[in-house]
Amino acid sequence: MKKIEIRKFSKVYDVRKLNINDVEMIYTFCKSNTQYYEYCGKDISTELIESDIKITPPGIPMEQKYYIGFFENNLLVAIMDLIDGYPDDNTAFIGFFMMNSQLQGTGIGSKIISEVLNYLKGKGFEMCRLGIDKDNPQSNHFWRKNGFKVVREVVQEEGTILIAERQL
Repeated sequence: MKKIEIRKFSKVYDVRKLNINDVEMIYTFCKSNTQYYEYCGKDISTELIESDIKITPPGIPMEQKYYIGFFENNLLVAIMDLIDGYPDDNTAFIGFFMMNSQLQGTGIGSKIISEVLNYLKGKGFEMCRLGIDKDNPQSNHFWRKNGFKVVREVVQEEGTILIAERQL
């Protein structure tokens, strides 16, 4: 586990941990991003968000989870769920990234990812890994455009997930 200071993830946006008190704000934010939930086969709910805030991969303590928001003048611009040191100490795992629906397609998401990955590289991480819903063309395009390469496919009941990585 590396010492991560989330405020340093961005020079442009205010970054802070999101928690149970933010569930309604997160729900409103996510509800406007219908495409993601159509492809992942889940219905957005406050219960789902509460679960997402708390869930970690097996064996990973909450201290290694960063469920964070990127803000500009109190406007929630993006949400990211980042795991420090998963599946190994030198890898950061992005479990979720969503942009404000009004700001999609503006390049802001790519800038946020670039800033976060540069920070993680400076902290000694060598790799960033994530899962992409194979059937979601928007997500596929975004992550490939940001330098992630698919390394394998995992077939699940809900659909096929592409495991993608980017060397830092």
